Amino acid sequence: MDSNVFKGKWKQLKGEAQKQWGKLTDDDMDVINGEKDKLVGKLQERYGHTKDAAEDEYHRWSSSYRDEAPADADRRI
Repeated sequence: MDSNVFKGKWKQLKGEAQKQWGKLTDDDMDVINGEKDKLVGKLQERYGHTKDAAEDEYHRWSSSYRDEAPADADRRI
């Protein structure tokens, strides 16, 4: 998921992220605030993941939340 899309959808995704990674606290979620790099950092901190492993976790999870706009949306008249 694109970083801008992730940030824009953070309010909807926040609860899902907390379900996925139960060790993340409400304070962690406030710090993350829709920023992918901060989420990856918190996954490293809370779960002891390497940066690559945390990035992989993020990408696997976020791939199920695609941007809902059609690929050709900006070409429509």
